[in-house]
Amino acid sequence: MTEAPFHAEIADGPDGGFARWVLARDGVQIRVGVWPHEDAKGTVFLVPGRTEYIEKYGRAAKDLAQRGYATISLDVRGQGLADRALEDPMVGHVTDFAEYQLDMQALITFARAEGLPQPWFLMAHSMGGAIGLRCLMGAHPFRAAAFSAPMWGISMSAWMRPVAVATAKAARWFNFDHRIVPGSVEATYVLGVPFVGNTLTTDAEMWDYMRQQALAVPELTLAGPSLGWLQAAMSECAALSALPSPDLATLTALGLQERIVDIAPIHARMARWPKGKLTLYPGAEHEVMMERPDTRRRFFDEACALYDLHL
Repeated sequence: MTEAPFHAEIADGPDGGFARWVLARDGVQIRVGVWPHEDAKGTVFLVPGRTEYIEKYGRAAKDLAQRGYATISLDVRGQGLADRALEDPMVGHVTDFAEYQLDMQALITFARAEGLPQPWFLMAHSMGGAIGLRCLMGAHPFRAAAFSAPMWGISMSAWMRPVAVATAKAARWFNFDHRIVPGSVEATYVLGVPFVGNTLTTDAEMWDYMRQQALAVPELTLAGPSLGWLQAAMSECAALSALPSPDLATLTALGLQERIVDIAPIHARMARWPKGKLTLYPGAEHEVMMERPDTRRRFFDEACALYDLHL
């Protein structure tokens, strides 16, 4: 657990943030970031989405700190400053989503070693929602969980799905699963498209926040996924859909303009989660935590109110 780079100047998070290198059980090096809180009621484990990195959640950590919580986050393998699997570092790749659980185990081990304030709570966005849900399916240390647009299914047209499945399987059989998914952008999204019409946020100021991070520290960024990642993601979403919901209080936030993840599995999961609540956000895109101030405020108020009930 040695000191790792931490770009506080672009994170705009609470004072005192720091990062450490941590080795997962299979030897992959990930980066863990912490925003401490002197009088913390507990600690929120913030699991990011695909292409994301610790600094992107500096403002989220500030929102959580204002409500009394410390924050810990991570660069999962293949993104941020964590080890990347491919020769082309801009292509996001894993061969199996089980690899991400090794990162979660390393994160939890680090938090225990650091003695981060308990109780502990989960907050997970997009791909992090699949990673987080899988973690909750086994033994875990969390009292409650909040999800933002969880990737419990991948959005694509009905005719495209069998094509994607066949292509991803063929890529593994014929050993080209390291190639980028056809049609994916080869630059990080926020630098490759204009604000108008983007699928992440309707808030121009938060869009600029993400853009300025990508421009300042480009090594944090990631482009499209590999065919191997796509195969692994579809397999994991299918496997998770067959499992019962954990016995845990949870909140799931979903923007009504969501265009990145498949919303049907989210509605299906929350309809059969006895201790779960689905909250819908009119006018919001994929990044509820990067949306307009009223949307962000509502999300963090509701998530922390849930956590407060389980202190």
